[in-house]
Amino acid sequence: MKRSTLIACSLVAAITAACASTPPDGGARAALEARSGSNVAGEVLFSPIPGGLRVEVRATGLTPGEHGFHVHEVGDCSTPDAMSAKGHFNPTGKPHGHYGMGEYHVGDIPNLVADGNGVVRQRMDIMGIALDGPNSVLGRAVIIHADADDYKTQPAGNSGKRVACGVIR
Repeated sequence: MKRSTLIACSLVAAITAACASTPPDGGARAALEARSGSNVAGEVLFSPIPGGLRVEVRATGLTPGEHGFHVHEVGDCSTPDAMSAKGHFNPTGKPHGHYGMGEYHVGDIPNLVADGNGVVRQRMDIMGIALDGPNSVLGRAVIIHADADDYKTQPAGNSGKRVACGVIR
């Protein structure tokens, strides 16, 4: 094969891999990258619904049980521990809490639950977040934590290390 054909084929293969799961029309996607020495992989899809977003999580490599799950301020997963994503997305200045119960950060989302094989397949409708406007999650990071969020410890729910990070695009 000619060099230009090889380059073109390589480019098509890279684009196909990057688009393995395309977000729904008008939606967004975050490819999850392992952090803090974990083996977590997966994706989060965001699709608009009236008043919020449908959030669909597919992840593998977690320990069985509950894991904290949040939208963080900055779309930066560059550090090995994902601390580059900063704190929870909190444009309203509320204390950390449980989504839908009392006060909570806009980025507070219910815990994920991994099955006995460490797999998460979870879908939830989250009101109050969007893909535009002041509560937009676009360009921010989504984080999966090693432990369950207790929904009360300030400022982040005592949910442990950041084991996966993805930028919402």
